[in-house]
Amino acid sequence: MGHLTPFLRIASMLLSNNCSVTLFAAHPTVSATESTYTFLFLSTHPQLKHINRHVHLLYPFLSSASPSFSAIFSDFSLPSSITQVAADLAIPNYIVSATSVKFFSLMAYLPILTINIPGLTPLSILSIPTPFFDPNHLFTALIVSNAPAFSEAKGIIINTFDWFEPETLAVVNSGKALSNPLPILPIGPLEPYELSKDQFQSLPWLDNQPEESVVYVSFGNRTAVSKDQIRELADGLERNGCRFLWVIKSSKVDKEDNQELEDLLGKILAHPATGGFKNHCGWNSVMEAASRGLPLLAWRQHGDQRVNAEAVANAGLGIWARDWGWGVELLVKGEEIERKIGEQMKNEKLRDRARKLGKRPGRLEGLVVVQTRCLWESLKF
Repeated sequence: MGHLTPFLRIASMLLSNNCSVTLFAAHPTVSATESTYTFLFLSTHPQLKHINRHVHLLYPFLSSASPSFSAIFSDFSLPSSITQVAADLAIPNYIVSATSVKFFSLMAYLPILTINIPGLTPLSILSIPTPFFDPNHLFTALIVSNAPAFSEAKGIIINTFDWFEPETLAVVNSGKALSNPLPILPIGPLEPYELSKDQFQSLPWLDNQPEESVVYVSFGNRTAVSKDQIRELADGLERNGCRFLWVIKSSKVDKEDNQELEDLLGKILAHPATGGFKNHCGWNSVMEAASRGLPLLAWRQHGDQRVNAEAVANAGLGIWARDWGWGVELLVKGEEIERKIGEQMKNEKLRDRARKLGKRPGRLEGLVVVQTRCLWESLKF
């Protein structure tokens, strides 16, 4: 879902600018949630064409299309397969990344097997996901095989702000990090798209809370927390005495989920009663918080989230609980959670910095204009 969400948001943005868009979804999908959510999106965006078939049928589909396609938007795990197809058909290929610019740079540099990326602040060895230390791991092998094709794309589309990761963007696009510049296009923040209003339950309790008084606790759509950690988190919230809204996920795979958390997330973070966000630092969640100027307490769990948490802290959006380890490394006690939540909710300097970030260029009325100009200058349909 973390990959599907930005694709649907980009599709919505393109459709709103009168582009003809086709969604090519591989068959079968990973989970029932992805299938259900794609169906909901299609039902509220009837102008979107949808093709659901096996990946090996992509080439004949693209080659026989009339009129021909102007561009391909593909996931960052696919360029080794898509690059040649796009080149043969003379269709520009844009890679869509579901993570931060810095972590994408790490993936691009992974085949060189070093964590000192020229021009960028050195990454701590603790920031490197465990699978990257195993060349035989499925995810590592996938990245290593696809990374050489990153620089061949017409553009790398990332849901980020040009002012949120300015130094990283400047270095990566200059070519100092790799022999060939990665053409990064920062088109964030990607706004949530509209689904049928009856798909979501109202939250009357939240409506009755004072402004900026509620901590929203969510670890995303694929992260489960241990029972012991749930108890300690509950203890910390109760000790603090704050108002809180907590979405608890008990399974790692999202097949049983009835409602996609990313869009519930957007509705809650935009609510005036929400004053803080305790989160795992999945990139979609980070951008949601940044676009709304909402202070974030970063508690990374796995994957790219430690690098993302560092970006949050450097941008001044929130607090990074550095010594809490990865999600399964240690049990964070309620007393420590209480202290960090107090720091998040009562720190007026942090709140002011977050608000200022939410008011930077690319926000509100200028948002669609900035996104569209950035993308259109590259597409040149």
